[in-house]
Amino acid sequence: MIICVNSPASTQTINMKKGIIFSATLLFTVYAVLAQRPAKFSDEMKTSQVAAVKAATAHAWKGYKKYAWGKDDLQPLSKTGKNWYKHSMLMTPVDAFDTFLVLGLTTEAAEAKKLILDSLSFDNDNEVQVFEVTIRILGGLITAYELDGDARFLQLATDLADRMLPAFATPTGMPYRYVQLQTGAVRDGINNPAEIGTLMMEFGQLSKHTHNNKYYDIAKKAIMYVYNQRSAINLVGEQIDVNTGKWVQQNSHISGYIDSYYEYLYKCWSLFGDKDFKEAFDQHNAAIKKYLLAITPNGTFLKVVNMHSGKQVATTYGALDAFYAGLCAFAGDVPLAADIQKDNYYMWTRFGMEPEQFDFASDKILSPAYILRPENIESCFYLYKLTQHLEYLWMGKVMLDDILKYCKTEEAFASIKNVETKEQSNSMQSFFFAETLKYAYLLFAPEDAFDLNNAVFNTEAHPFKILKK
Repeated sequence: MIICVNSPASTQTINMKKGIIFSATLLFTVYAVLAQRPAKFSDEMKTSQVAAVKAATAHAWKGYKKYAWGKDDLQPLSKTGKNWYKHSMLMTPVDAFDTFLVLGLTTEAAEAKKLILDSLSFDNDNEVQVFEVTIRILGGLITAYELDGDARFLQLATDLADRMLPAFATPTGMPYRYVQLQTGAVRDGINNPAEIGTLMMEFGQLSKHTHNNKYYDIAKKAIMYVYNQRSAINLVGEQIDVNTGKWVQQNSHISGYIDSYYEYLYKCWSLFGDKDFKEAFDQHNAAIKKYLLAITPNGTFLKVVNMHSGKQVATTYGALDAFYAGLCAFAGDVPLAADIQKDNYYMWTRFGMEPEQFDFASDKILSPAYILRPENIESCFYLYKLTQHLEYLWMGKVMLDDILKYCKTEEAFASIKNVETKEQSNSMQSFFFAETLKYAYLLFAPEDAFDLNNAVFNTEAHPFKILKK
């Protein structure tokens, strides 16, 4: 039907259409605004998420027991066990033990404890990576002692630390990357800030329990040497020679090779009250905010720059970088933490799960795997505990639900080879127990499940009690 625009009827029709369009626009705007407000996250929903995490933890442990008992890790697709070195270090049981305690899984905790105390020995010819063994095994044993009280955990921790001390015998005090546990032979003197600095919490806490300052002193000398080699603009590089103290790789960022060095400076201040760590963190953190932040429509990312000039080198970002939102929140900068967590959540939802690494400028994946990493959920945990904002519960729920949906196997959980295709890969590293499941649980657990004022998590999510300073 043709309507004459000059007729009263046509004018009425046009006005009606305008009214409908205006009403629809207003309704859409209202819904859009409401959509930005996180919906209520009920206690029943929290309880459901907690139950899901407990069930997932028990499921993963059952697979480990069935197919990899006594080994370091379960390979979930081939259903076989795998060791890191010649002899098992019981990575999974040690990493998982305190998670079982935190989650109240008493049967699983008892099984892990018996295996550790019956079988774990460091009197073998393993050549181990100092960093990985420190954060997973030394850290796990110290927390096991603090939560369980069995002195045998502390004895194992002390024995392990003593066997790794030869790694620190360098002109700078910075350790070699590898040490042989029986002979003390060392190798790989090109180290990085993360592997050098991320020993301080574990060695320092061991000193508190043994009343022997040698562990604290040797680890502090190492981390502070890195700090003293910072550039004129207060950034550190990616690799450094432990014998000469010269930088070998001068890219600066918050990702692997550097990440937990920054984390431990602040956390060691929180744990030990040592002002040197706080001063170092403040210097670095100001430089990070000045030179690394990249504000985009999808959130605040952190770029790669030259440590001396601060000039941009790359726009890569990934799963490991996601920890910095949680660290910022823990260190008191909640607004910046919230901005960064926006990009963390974008990274997860943009690809259906977070990739190991992508280019935030081109919005393209560089490394497509998801290996059950915890850092994104970890940041949700810190932000929710410190703000009580429901959006972080919803973010965490999306991440946990995706893990349960895409990573679960018949017998355990598997890493994802490609986040776009969701093809699984044959790996379930021990940090899935130590970190990912623990942070997921604590995000939804009752408020009294963990008190950030009484303990500090190491980078493997083993909580260390804040002892008398």
